[in-house]
Amino acid sequence: MELTLSPAEQAFEAEVRAFIGANLPPDIREKVRQDRFLDREDFMRWQQILGRQGWFTGAWPREHGGQAWSAMQTIIFNRVAGELHCPELQVFGPAMVGPVIYTFGTEVQKARHLPAIRDSSVWWCQGYSEPGAGSDLAALKTQADDHGDHFIVNGQKIWTSYAHFADWMFCLVRTGREGRKQEGISFLLIDMKTPGVQVQPIRMLDGRHYLNAVFFDHVRVPRENLIGEAGRGWTYAKFLLEHERVENANLRFITQELQKLRRVAGEVRSGGGRRLIDDPAFAAELAGVQVQFKALEIGLLRMLSDMHAGAPAGPGKSSFIKIRGTEIAQRITELLVQASGPDGQRYQPGPLLGAGDDPLIGPEHALGPVPSYQFCRAMTIYGGSTEVQKNIMAKHALGL
Repeated sequence: MELTLSPAEQAFEAEVRAFIGANLPPDIREKVRQDRFLDREDFMRWQQILGRQGWFTGAWPREHGGQAWSAMQTIIFNRVAGELHCPELQVFGPAMVGPVIYTFGTEVQKARHLPAIRDSSVWWCQGYSEPGAGSDLAALKTQADDHGDHFIVNGQKIWTSYAHFADWMFCLVRTGREGRKQEGISFLLIDMKTPGVQVQPIRMLDGRHYLNAVFFDHVRVPRENLIGEAGRGWTYAKFLLEHERVENANLRFITQELQKLRRVAGEVRSGGGRRLIDDPAFAAELAGVQVQFKALEIGLLRMLSDMHAGAPAGPGKSSFIKIRGTEIAQRITELLVQASGPDGQRYQPGPLLGAGDDPLIGPEHALGPVPSYQFCRAMTIYGGSTEVQKNIMAKHALGL
């Protein structure tokens, strides 16, 4: 089952394919295709190419400098980007804090931050999770004391993706303790170069560095960096989380990994010489995950269409998309590990991290599946764990 494209959508798909084919740097394409480590310069180089085309923030409204992409155009772009081995876009700016700023920010904040998000000259990170305040985000303790024209921030964030690359952080902080715990939270924009901000790396099992702990020691944040009203940060955070869970549908990643899985299954042969794709059990698993992905695309299209029409995504809908997207991505990485067999068990940090001149041992396709599988175990935890998302769905969709 394929989504039917109108003539205009077919023309847009052709335009996206032509643009990516002509403008994606070959060295970046090969890194993505071979599961090699990407550094900050790789991500920024590609995102700035998209920014000059107006496509890094293609879904933004035109009044804020976007292209006002339809729901289908957003899906088309992500699908083609996955097929053509584009890097995962760092969406903290365009899909998370950007919509918060243009929806709730002041004109000064919009003028200062939106242009730098559109052209990807500034990298943002997300300061939400804390030790003891992950899925229960409202339990956060990072304190921002009000000193009139500025706040003094003390505390810690953890599991902060790419904080070591980031120029700015959007951060939830506690500014009050009266009433419900959600009522004392505010939404601050913090320059990562501010004295007192310390980033501590958290290395992954395979040696890669995505995550960090971030410490704030008497960090002075100007009041002009407060989004909206003090104490209403929970409202802005819920708005952002709906967008984050849409991004966690992982369209580009799933498209890319499915394409890889089909290719590997067509190359790998069993001891009897039969291709893996011709094994009925494996072929059934592959077909099953492809059907699930098509159903996810349709569900996402419905929700994006509602959002483009001005209706909120709704916590139940966005939770469903998040759960299914992450579970499908995890299942594909499991199948890739199975398809790679013993070749995938070799740990080759040189080729994987792009360090040194160590030659690749074994087939190219076997380098990345195990690290991807290990990293994707976290998908059903970050952005709101699956268990919490199911509780949200039970409350909002079923009234339980």
